[in-house]
This record gives sequence, C-alpha cells and structure tokens, in this order.
Amino acid sequence: MKNSKIYPWVVVGLLWGVALLNYMDRQMLSTMKDAMQVDIVELQSATNFGRLMAVFLWIYGFMSPVAGMIADRINRKWLIVGSLFVWSAVTFGMGYADTFRQVYWLRALMGVSEALYIPAGLSLIADWHQDKSRSLAVGIHMTGLYTGQAIGGFGATIAAAYSWHATFHWFGIIGIAYAVVLMLFLHENKEHMEIERLRWEEPKQNSSIFKGLSLLFSNIAFWVILFYFAAPSLPGWATKNWLPTLFAGNLDIPMSEAGPMSTITIALSSFFGVIIGGVLSDKWVLKNIRGRVYTGAIGLGLTVPALVLLGFGHNMIGIVGAGLLFGVGFGIFDANNMPILCQFVSVKYRATAYGIMNMTGVFAGAAVTSVLGRWTDGGELGLGFAMLGIVVLIAIGLQLYFLRPKTDNME
Repeated sequence: MKNSKIYPWVVVGLLWGVALLNYMDRQMLSTMKDAMQVDIVELQSATNFGRLMAVFLWIYGFMSPVAGMIADRINRKWLIVGSLFVWSAVTFGMGYADTFRQVYWLRALMGVSEALYIPAGLSLIADWHQDKSRSLAVGIHMTGLYTGQAIGGFGATIAAAYSWHATFHWFGIIGIAYAVVLMLFLHENKEHMEIERLRWEEPKQNSSIFKGLSLLFSNIAFWVILFYFAAPSLPGWATKNWLPTLFAGNLDIPMSEAGPMSTITIALSSFFGVIIGGVLSDKWVLKNIRGRVYTGAIGLGLTVPALVLLGFGHNMIGIVGAGLLFGVGFGIFDANNMPILCQFVSVKYRATAYGIMNMTGVFAGAAVTSVLGRWTDGGELGLGFAMLGIVVLIAIGLQLYFLRPKTDNME
C-alpha cells in the first residue's frame, strides 16, 4: 500500500483520525465539570478547575519543542502510535479517578503525550506531500482538529445519558483501538528513514540538537515565522476561550445559546477555510514561489476586519458574520503554516521548528487568555478583541516583507 500513488492521502486520512482524538480527548474535560464535581468536590472550586486546565496548557507548551526534536530523530510512526496509546490510556484512566490529585496528574500526563503528536504528524504529512498537494493535505488534517474539538463538546451530553466514568472509558478505548489500526497501516516516509539511518551510522550527528537549534535561530526567516505564528495565536486562543462570553454579552443572550453558536460558527467556517487555503496555495505556488506566503497573508487579512466587527458588533447578523469571516481567514492561515515552514527549514529540523512554533503559540494563548479575563472584568472584552487586529496587521507586514522563499521544499 505504501508504494501506491494514493498512499500519501491514506496517511492524511489516518492522521485525521488521530487529530480528531487529540482534540476530542483534551476538550472533553472542559464540558464535564458539572458531572464530575458531584463525585470530586474540589472541582466545585473554579480556582481548582482553572488549575486543572492550566497544567495541561503549560506542560503541552513546554513539551512541544522537545517533541519536535524527538520527531526529527526517531521513527515518527511509532512516536505517533505511542503518544496516541498513552493519552488514550490516560483518558480511560480518568474514568477511575476519584480524587482531584489523581485527575490533576493524569491531565498533566496527557499534556506530555498529546504534545508529542502535532510536530510528528505535520512533518510526516509534509514529507509524504510535496509540490501540488502539501497545503491541501495539511488543511484537511487540520479539519480533524476542528471536528475533534466539536465532538469533545458533547462530552457532557454523553455523561448525562450514562456517566462521566463511562464517557472517559469509552473514549479511551476508541483511541487505544485506533492505535492498533495505525500500527498496521501507517508507514514512515523513506526520506526520513534515510536521515534516521545516517544519524545512527554517524554517532556525531546524534549530538547535533544544539546545532539544529542554532541553525534555526540564526535564520531571520524563522524568527519572522515565529512571530507570524504567534501573533494570530492571540485571537485564535481568544476565540476558543472568550468568544462564547463575547457572543453572550454583545448579543444579550444566555450562555446556553452563545456557547454552541460561537463554537459552531468558528469550527464550520474554519473547515471551509483550510480547504480553500490549501487548494489556492498549492495552485499559486506553482506559478509564484511566494504563493503560499501570499495565501497566508490573505487569510490573516480577513481576520482583521472580523476582529473589529466581533469587538464592536451588537446585532446577530454582524456578530455571526464576523465569526464566519474570522473562521475562514484563520483556516486559510492554518493550512499554510507547515508548508511555509518547509520553504525555509530543512527536512532534518522541521518537527523541531514546528514544536518551537507550537510552544510560542500556546504561551501566547495562555497570556491573552489571562489579559482578556481582566478586560472582561472591566467590561472591555470587545475592545480587547478589536485591538488584537493591530498585532495581526504587524504580522502580515513582517511576513510580506521578509519571507521571500527560493524553493518550495528546503532540502
């Protein structure tokens, strides 16, 4: 199978399922607080629940560069299989937890295991897809993340019908079973296997971690890409964590309506955005080597008026329309992050580079979540959303000025 012309798309399909499980398992806990706090009384405290959510975010961020370094040096198939198995086993184990301490440490372990996936998965897709299909392949994979996030939101519904224990058990079992499917059908790319073989044959190469980091950080294009990735992460995480609150406040509707409306709006439009961004980028780069950079800039450009409309809009059509525009723009941006990175970073260090980018984005998200919390207390959440557009505009300017690739696939 791995020698057939369709196998690169089989890889995307297999990893789409992993991406879905990755976001589904992490998102599920946030919706099940009410069900769990009946048995674990510490969860009745918002402070304790915040600690529980934060430990995942911080560990996930710190582990992302490490995960990238590991993915650049070992067989990514087994790294993906292993990480999926561990976080699924953690999800299964959550169903047996009966104290806050147990849930806390399981959540921390999930942060480690889930961080191992994204750099490995995206670099594997980038190796299997080159030239005509890379952005589309990455974009389709990203729809798995959106779908998993949406399905994870139904955790509370399933818990109400059965129990929160059974919900964690079955979601965990599904992931463990899927790890077996990957063992049978997922294969590493030949080019990566050759790099891996050379590293084993040349022991000095095994100590090249710091060499790889120095090469990345001495490249001005990588610094620009870091900022280009981190700046949109600010509104990206803002919409994940604060958009339901913004919808409820600006439209004067209850959270029970604002929550589903905001999440579905962003998820659905982002789904279309990554497909549009993938197809456009793959066609444009064949005619202009900066086609991926221009496509990413267009995507980010759409988010700027969307953020202003989200911040200052007070009618249903304006707010929902702004949410749809933001989702499409952010999806176009999302589909082109790894493909743009491939234009400037060697295949040897792509997972490491993406791991550093992922850490930067997560920490930016943690910071903006805290800042917008204070702005919300002051009644200025809408203004905060609108001001994020300024940061995005700066990122677009730096991207267009500095990112001038000479190839679509840096060797």
